[in-house]
Parts: sequence; structure tokens; C-alpha cells
Amino acid sequence: MKITVLTLFPDMFTPLKESIVGRAVNSGKLNIEIVNIRDFAQNKHFKCDDYPFGGGAGMVMMPQPVASAIEAVDADHKARRIYMSPKGETFKQEKVFSLLNYEHLVLLCGHYEGLDQRVIDLYIDEEISIGDYVLTGGELPAMVVCDCVARYVDGVISDGSLVDESFSGGGLEYPQYTRPAEFKGMKVPEVLLSGDHKKIDEWRKEEAQKLTLSRRPDLLGGENK
Repeated sequence: MKITVLTLFPDMFTPLKESIVGRAVNSGKLNIEIVNIRDFAQNKHFKCDDYPFGGGAGMVMMPQPVASAIEAVDADHKARRIYMSPKGETFKQEKVFSLLNYEHLVLLCGHYEGLDQRVIDLYIDEEISIGDYVLTGGELPAMVVCDCVARYVDGVISDGSLVDESFSGGGLEYPQYTRPAEFKGMKVPEVLLSGDHKKIDEWRKEEAQKLTLSRRPDLLGGENK
């Protein structure tokens, strides 16, 4: 899979060179391309924002640099073009799985007061939000999408590590423990040391159910407090 990120601040994506995502890129399992929108500005100062028509605070991203950048990275519109926006659909696990159906994703990062609406109308397939809050730009949300999608690309993470994750089965994941068996007076549940895999599976299912009911009952059809 290829993910192209269009941004005014490419240096913000340095974290994607680290950890699991970085290894996936280095091994060729995933291709993440960071493109600077300013490189496509057709003015001598590489200006990409201007005052909004109608007045108001802040600046708005100009249509020309963004449109030219999109046309350059996806000339035949075979990619899924996504604008990271607080006005978009809330990003959930189901969306991760749907995005895996595309060979190429283009993630557009807004900034300032937003993007000229004509670019959205002409070039964007969908808008995605990572939550009901406003950030300074779309770079952090784009990194979230990259990280979430990367984990499910073939070969990036072992299949066994993806089976019982939070949200994958409709609920939260059960508690995890490792060595030592006792830490500051707190012991690992005996069932996990028993070697009885049937009982361990039952315990994990029960604990996941209790945790989900306590913290996210909405995932089980209840109301979230």
C-alpha cells in the first residue's frame, strides 16, 4: 500500500520513521510519501494562504497549490483522496478496514482556518476527523490514520497480535501482564500462570466484557457515561 501525505509542514512526520511504521517502510511493506504543498505554489514567495472572502479571523489555504499537489501525486484519480478535517466522519476501527481496500491513499492536511471549499468539492472523496476537538492542523490526524492503517498491511504485524485488540471484536481488550509474577505486592492472576489455555481464554473474555461494560458500554449497545 502507498500513502501520500500532502502537508505544509513535512518535518512534522519524522515520527513515522520510527518503530513499527518505520520498519514497515524500510522493509518495503508500506510506502509513505510526504509531499510539501509549498513546492507547488505558483508565486515567488511560495505563499499558500490568504485572507478569507467575507472577512473573519485567520487565513485560508489557497486552492491552486493544493490542487496542483493533488494532480501531481494522483493524476488519474486512482487513489482515495481524504481531507483530514474536524467536519469529517469520525475515524473508527471499521474505517481502517475499509481504507485497506485501496492501494493508494492521499491524505490532505489542512491548516490555519481551513481549506478553500472549491478544492474539497473538486478533488476530495471524503473527510475524516479523529475526534470532536480542533487541532492546529491535519498533520497529527494524518499520522494517526497512517499508523492505524499500517498495522493491518500484510506482514507489518503478526496476525496473532491483531486478533484480540480493542475494538477489533466490538469491545475493549482484556488486561495484560508480564514478568515479574509479583510487583509491589500485586500478583498476576493465578489463572494466567495455570497453563490451562481454556480457562485462560474464558478469563480473558470475561475480563474484556467487564472492562467494556464499565468503560465503553456503548460498544455493547448500552449508553456511555
